[in-house]
Amino acid sequence: MDFTDVSLTALRVFRAVAEQGTFTAAAASLGYTQSAVSRQIASIERVAGAELLERRRGGVRLTAAGRVVMRRATVVLDAIDATARELSGLPEQGGTARLGWVPSAGTTLVPHALAALRRSDPGVHVVSREGGTPALVRALRAGSIDLALLSSAPPFRAPDDESPPLELQTLTERALCLAVPAAHPLARGDFVDVADLRGQRWIAGSSSGADRLMGVWPGLDERPEIVHTARDWLAKLHLVAAGCGLTTVSCALAHAAPPGVRILPVRGGPQELRRLLLARLPQPPAEPVVRLAAALWAAALADDTDTDTVPNP
Repeated sequence: MDFTDVSLTALRVFRAVAEQGTFTAAAASLGYTQSAVSRQIASIERVAGAELLERRRGGVRLTAAGRVVMRRATVVLDAIDATARELSGLPEQGGTARLGWVPSAGTTLVPHALAALRRSDPGVHVVSREGGTPALVRALRAGSIDLALLSSAPPFRAPDDESPPLELQTLTERALCLAVPAAHPLARGDFVDVADLRGQRWIAGSSSGADRLMGVWPGLDERPEIVHTARDWLAKLHLVAAGCGLTTVSCALAHAAPPGVRILPVRGGPQELRRLLLARLPQPPAEPVVRLAAALWAAALADDTDTDTVPNP
């Protein structure tokens, strides 16, 4: 058996593992069992005659042979998907750009950019997905997305240490803010003093993993009382509106805050800045990718202007 005998299923599983970073996460994203994913990876490595994934504590990463396979697999799978669209009667597209974005970018910036792109370049077809920064970086490296909107916090290091370094551009840099129930005592002023955050109840990220404390004010000098966890930012804001606790947000989310929530700056400590980065591999982008990047830049500039004037709920 040689590599020309590899199945499309094995290629799809291989791409999912490379993007998700673990066999477990890939199995969940595909709706497979972990043993089924392991069998598919074993089969593709067998026909490749090489180890394609380096197994490490905490996940996997592509070997040199794996990067070759992933680059070609992405072309094959994208061609199969394009064929399926054409056979289903969809109109031929003027080009496709694939975008990944962190949740905070999906509230205003991504919708605004895509709406503007439909008006200016209706032939450009954008396929997008939401994800965390580590997963989106892996997807960029795997070649399954062309652009990624990533979040970055001080000390603003590169999102990974792989080579070659990703091309990074800062779209926005904003202070981290606090979402407070409108009836909460902290909502009475125009800002919150960092000293008043002691003893508060918090709505944070998932119950385990790196984002466990996402939603808790950074550098809090006590063990936080986390009363609710949620991955979705809008769910967090609705929990705040219900008086269930506080959570940290980008000031850009003021547009999406439901009634009963105030988005306030925090003073009295080091300013907590957050950057939104536009990332891609260091290679000449295709024209649809260039046009999408331009639309994202324009939307970021417009959103920055709107953020300066948005009324607080």
